[in-house]
Amino acid sequence: MPSAVPPSSDAAPAGSSSSSSGLHIAIVGGGITGVNLALGLQERGVSFTIYERSRGLREIGAGIGFSPNAEWAMGVLSGGVAAAYDRVANPNMEDYFQWVDGHGSDAVLFRLHVGRDGFRGCRRSDILEEWAKQLPPARVEFGKEIEAISDGDGTPLELQFRDGTSATADVVVGCDGIHSQIRQLVLPKTSAAARANYTHKFCFRALVPMERAVAAIGNYRAGARFMYNGPGAHVVTYPVGNNTVLNVLAVLSDAEAWSPPAESGGEQGKRHTASGNKQEAVAAFAGWHGTVRRIVDLLPDEMDKWAVFDMAEHPAPTYVRDCVCVAGDAAHATGPHLGAGGGMGIEDALVLSELLAAVDRRLAIGGAGTVAEPKTVLVKAALATYNDVRYERTQDVVQSTRAACDLFQWQNPAVGSDGAKFGHEITKRFYKVWNYDVEAMVQDALVQFGVRVDQD
Repeated sequence: MPSAVPPSSDAAPAGSSSSSSGLHIAIVGGGITGVNLALGLQERGVSFTIYERSRGLREIGAGIGFSPNAEWAMGVLSGGVAAAYDRVANPNMEDYFQWVDGHGSDAVLFRLHVGRDGFRGCRRSDILEEWAKQLPPARVEFGKEIEAISDGDGTPLELQFRDGTSATADVVVGCDGIHSQIRQLVLPKTSAAARANYTHKFCFRALVPMERAVAAIGNYRAGARFMYNGPGAHVVTYPVGNNTVLNVLAVLSDAEAWSPPAESGGEQGKRHTASGNKQEAVAAFAGWHGTVRRIVDLLPDEMDKWAVFDMAEHPAPTYVRDCVCVAGDAAHATGPHLGAGGGMGIEDALVLSELLAAVDRRLAIGGAGTVAEPKTVLVKAALATYNDVRYERTQDVVQSTRAACDLFQWQNPAVGSDGAKFGHEITKRFYKVWNYDVEAMVQDALVQFGVRVDQD
């Protein structure tokens, strides 16, 4: 892969390098997708290093929920991944996800069965901490912001970082999120798909002490998963932290371009956040039912507005270039509206873990790693298979997430605020995400990989 900058002749190695036999994987980004990929590789005995730009593994945002397909993928990926989630996931008070007319009547519009353990929520920081405990400290390097990747005559790839150091690997997997730098190396920088776009939705997020939430909306509304639909906005609430706090997400439509003030830092067009306050949220929901207004009143006086970016308008034509690929939001950035983005990243991590482990096994058996060409051929076959297996499903989730938000905010003219029509449409979208055989996905990937290698 061509380098964006000339390699530094005096750069010091930053981490484990490629070996002559087995694979070494460089994972760029230590969020949900990157950490799950690392744990999947660790489970399968494949060498890796995570390179994270921040000074610690941390997740932005407040709460997150993982749908049934994501939980299934966790279990196949690693028993430790699934057990960690069980330790922090909040049990559901009841078996249904419920949507309410938040603007007018406060009546339930539709109830979707999920089961008590079917769509549990947790604090993002809690689950990432539990997963990170399972990683050897030597396998994670902090303060490493990728600048370029060069490959010379094939593997190993050389990663160059902004601090002047470098590292080598046989495979680079970009798990560096919505504004992925690796995506810009996989795709031409001039491509519209190289950057995610503002969806003209932003949100306010908060974790509210449960005592305050119960006082405002009662035990039942505070203790179960609800969404309040209405014109141009919606509000999601569910308990996390072993029922000690209520996660609140208020999503609003925005006709303007996203342009946070320069003093908020970072490159214009890439910043997720801008300064906001409760008065802005209160004004936006002033005409809504009292239940929603009481929820909004629980928000802190000063808080950030979080922009929702995705890749629906300009999807990446591929997730792979030679021995480099992207996964999770770096590949198929999506909004939070179906609660599916994190799960898609875990599914990606599972497929990549299995395919790269298959490459590692072939190298161990055949000794192909002593020659550069066979190793490169196997890696390229594995990543091409990953792309083929994951592309259609993940792109469908990106588009369906946008459509779901239109349903929540009464912006689908064929459905509007009609509860029956809404229930029919939203059930199709959630169940298509949830009712997915991740084990069959893995088997399909391994078969395709074998066929591709044999053909080569």
